[in-house]
Amino acid sequence: MRADFYLIDKPRFREQPLLLVCELTKKAFAAQQPLLILTRDFAQAEAVDELLWSFDEDSFIPHQLAGDEDDATTAVLIVPLGLETADRPLVLNLRDACAPGNYQRVLEVVPADPSAREGSRTRWKEYQRRGFEVRKFDM
Repeated sequence: MRADFYLIDKPRFREQPLLLVCELTKKAFAAQQPLLILTRDFAQAEAVDELLWSFDEDSFIPHQLAGDEDDATTAVLIVPLGLETADRPLVLNLRDACAPGNYQRVLEVVPADPSAREGSRTRWKEYQRRGFEVRKFDM
């Protein structure tokens, strides 16, 4: 089990943090890894959905908001807080708490603003406590 923390550093991700979410999603899709994106709320889920359509004109990533009958066959499922869905081996977590469920790998996007990183530190420690190998990447 692994938890990868991606620290936002580059100006393009500082200006639009959800762009990093899209880049990580693109990598998962290229590797043929079904992905759950756990968002804080419905508004963030819609923002991710919208950006996945437009961030890269050369790529198409099949995705949708959770709650349809074809959720199980959709490569990328965007799950707002409060909605339940089947577990997947790969999760991208945008929530304030550690990702719920069973998975092999979790991706965490860490804000550029140092004052907004406290929750990430707490999740880092919790993943370690759960036995995850925890790694950090500067993006």
